[in-house]
Amino acid sequence: MENDASTGTTGKRLGAAVLGLLHSHIELFGIELQEQKGRTLKLLLFAGMALVFALLLLSALSGLLLVLVWDSYRLAGIIGLCVFYCLATLYCAVRLKAAVFDDSSPFSSTLEELAKDRERLLP
Repeated sequence: MENDASTGTTGKRLGAAVLGLLHSHIELFGIELQEQKGRTLKLLLFAGMALVFALLLLSALSGLLLVLVWDSYRLAGIIGLCVFYCLATLYCAVRLKAAVFDDSSPFSSTLEELAKDRERLLP
C-alpha cells in the first residue's frame, strides 16, 4: 500500500514537472512570436519608407544625369540608365529569392530549450 502511494506521488510530481516544462515552453514561444511580429512590422515599415525615398532619389538623380548629358549624349544616357536599372532589378530579385528561401528558424530559442530538456530527461 505504501509503495502505491509513493508511486502515485512520483507520477504526480513527474506530471507536474512535465506540465511546468510545457508551460514555460509555450510561454517562451508566445514571447518569441510577439517579438517576431514586432520585428517584422518594424522591418516592413522601414523597408517601405526606404523604398519610397530611394525611388525619389533615383528619379532626381536620373533627371539630373539626363539634363547634364542631354545636348551631346542623349540616347547613350537613356540607354545607360535603362541598363543600370535592369541590372539593379536583377540583383535585387536574386537577393530577394535568397532571403525568401533562407532556412533559418525564427523560433530557435524555443527549439534549443526543447532540445536541452529532452537531453535532461533522457538517461
